[in-house]
Amino acid sequence: MDKNPYRSVKTEVLEVITETPSITTIRLRPSEPLSFSPGQFMEVSVPGVGEAPFTPSSFCGDHEKMDITIVKVGKVTEAIHELKAGDIVGLRGPYGHGYPLDEFRGKEVLVVGGGVGLAPLRTLMYSLFDMRGDLGKLAYRAGCRQPCEFLYREEIMGWLDRPDLDIRLTTDQCDETWSCATGLVTSIMDSSCVNPANAVGISCGPPVMMKFVTFRMLEMGIPPERIYLSMEKNMSCGFGKCGHCRLGTFYCCKDGPVFTYAQIKDIPGIWD
Repeated sequence: MDKNPYRSVKTEVLEVITETPSITTIRLRPSEPLSFSPGQFMEVSVPGVGEAPFTPSSFCGDHEKMDITIVKVGKVTEAIHELKAGDIVGLRGPYGHGYPLDEFRGKEVLVVGGGVGLAPLRTLMYSLFDMRGDLGKLAYRAGCRQPCEFLYREEIMGWLDRPDLDIRLTTDQCDETWSCATGLVTSIMDSSCVNPANAVGISCGPPVMMKFVTFRMLEMGIPPERIYLSMEKNMSCGFGKCGHCRLGTFYCCKDGPVFTYAQIKDIPGIWD
């Protein structure tokens, strides 16, 4: 079996889905089955342009297809946004450490996300739904700046009908299309979310959002060792060689990107 971690798998673009004005999901079909765990990431390469790391946003149980949701921020992501069905890209991975799902069994789970951070959390939520009978209360809190920027809006709105999910949504600004809360995501987090004595907290999103979500979870009584953060900022090579994603003595791509707050809380500048 080929275990070369640098090998890229030829992958067909099946569909390109516009999620928001700046965010696109590409649905991919690798030429061979690929597996990953929630929180791990893949390297996507566009021939003649370059490659960049992205966390899948689809159910990890589907080894034939993979969704990756990408915000347009630079040369590689601009090229990905220009892809169309039938184009070929490279896919290698998975890399890094994801969420320790087995440690969540028997616990209550609070998931809080914002912005493009809802993409990797979508994968996580699919897995949590799949293991729902092994969990206590499951709470989901999500927000973004304005309704038109809410990722997977129609799908997540459908989760409001799930009797096994405590879900609240918010946007910083609202319009006539928005019927949920208005305000920062921390404004919809309170002590009723979960029982902190037997809960884990999970957050993914912009660093400033994760900072205040983490502080709110601590105020709620969730201990640092049970707060999981996806620290994906500045990842590049995927092997801990380029140094772009160094976080204290850690490399986010190799040692993370999922860390507990207890692991990184004493490192200066973790929210920068």
